[in-house]
Amino acid sequence: MQIAERVKRLGTESAFAVLAKAKHLESKGRDIIHLEIGQPDFDTPGNIKEAAIRALNEGKTGYCPTSGVQELKMAVARETSRTRGIDIQPEQVVITPGAKPIMFFTILATVNEGDEVMYPNPGFPIYESLINFVKGKPVPYPLREERNFSFDAEEFVSLVTDKTRLIILNSPQNPTGGILSRSDLKTVANVAMEKDIMVLSDEIYRRLIYDHSFHSITSIGDMMERTVILDGFSKTYAMTGWRLGYGVMNKTLAEKIELLQVNSNSCAPNFTQYGGIEALEGDQAPIDQMLAAFKERREVIVNGLNAIEGISCVKPEGAFYAFPNVTKLKISPLDFADLLLNKYGVAVLSGSSFGQYGTGYLRLSYANSIENIGKALERIAEAVQEVN
Repeated sequence: MQIAERVKRLGTESAFAVLAKAKHLESKGRDIIHLEIGQPDFDTPGNIKEAAIRALNEGKTGYCPTSGVQELKMAVARETSRTRGIDIQPEQVVITPGAKPIMFFTILATVNEGDEVMYPNPGFPIYESLINFVKGKPVPYPLREERNFSFDAEEFVSLVTDKTRLIILNSPQNPTGGILSRSDLKTVANVAMEKDIMVLSDEIYRRLIYDHSFHSITSIGDMMERTVILDGFSKTYAMTGWRLGYGVMNKTLAEKIELLQVNSNSCAPNFTQYGGIEALEGDQAPIDQMLAAFKERREVIVNGLNAIEGISCVKPEGAFYAFPNVTKLKISPLDFADLLLNKYGVAVLSGSSFGQYGTGYLRLSYANSIENIGKALERIAEAVQEVN
């Protein structure tokens, strides 16, 4: 069987590969603590589930418009306008099955072969995968620990060329938990406006930020005209299995993204979109409670990691990931991650899964109970004693 060359250029997301290994070990009776997958351990709030059930009972089980149910598009437009301080119309919104399609469609719609795309490194691995898929040129901009996993402005600007067509932002970030300040965003905005470059702003962790205010590049100058906001429901509302996300962009690009959607998956599931409306406009107390729980867990995992000799960890400002430095251990991060899973029953990811600048780190998701995080820390400390 002949496989198209373009498929060979696709990468993967190692979290799912490690999850599969961990589940296999569990099936054999092993006790595994899951710190590998970026998935809230909370159930979807009841009011959201009830809204979707009502939609099912009302017969909302067929196709809907390709760009989404109008009521949800209006709710997204209101939410985006309110939280970013800009004026958004429903025609600028495209609802998708999960947020990843917005990533894929934006790159397909804006990047030609040979065009350069700047993306955060360490960063979500699918960015680089999709850039390679369309034969763009991946240009990583480093996020360094000494800058709390932000970028150096001079270094960032030096990477921009006349071939740069798209800049990808992610704040709060996966895997580091770092955030971009308004000053950082102004650096990007100035370059984008001067060079006429599009921006894909991945804001999926927007509500999961602890000690600072969230800033979107779309609130700077006319950046909404040249920015695609990627957002969704999976992380904030514990709706990973619902596969519901959205993009917000200028109307011209929205029409092109809609074409890509109709050529691929037709539309997002009808009834889940009514759950999305309730998520945005219903009771937000469960979301505040989840954030408070994540903040408490952050303290436990960061303090616990820093108490282990040979490991240091910067406190993440958002999302639910710790990104500890393990370069002082007498074992490679990848081998240490394998040891933790296979011998100690703790599933984590090697930082190199997120790009070259992630080498020397591990990613731990603290979307797990404090009890399990405590057990995991004890096992990690035992593993460190073994290798050192």
